[in-house]
Amino acid sequence: MIPVPARTKVWIASGVTDMRKGFNGLSMLAQDALEQDPFSGHLFVFRGRRGDLVKIIWWDGQGACLFSKRLERGRFVWPSPVKGKVAITSAQLAMLLEGIDWRAPLRTWRPLKAG
Repeated sequence: MIPVPARTKVWIASGVTDMRKGFNGLSMLAQDALEQDPFSGHLFVFRGRRGDLVKIIWWDGQGACLFSKRLERGRFVWPSPVKGKVAITSAQLAMLLEGIDWRAPLRTWRPLKAG
């Protein structure tokens, strides 16, 4: 799992991204398309056309980190807007990377009162 520091924002680029892009190309997308500072320490998540590959770019204070994950079966659940960005929590990012529908996770039963 990516070591997400506290109070770090996670931005999802809705729509599809050319997965041939690397550090520079994804940083430019974070800056121009998402209108965010790629050196802010936030995580920027991009998905390919087929939906089975994501890339995450993160500035850790010393340099850019590029993470990628490909699902062997299934697709990553992605927001429906064609353009724009969606902010999610680090817990939602963890669910997304596991292939879980992070938009409506099933919660466990919670008791109504003690005893």
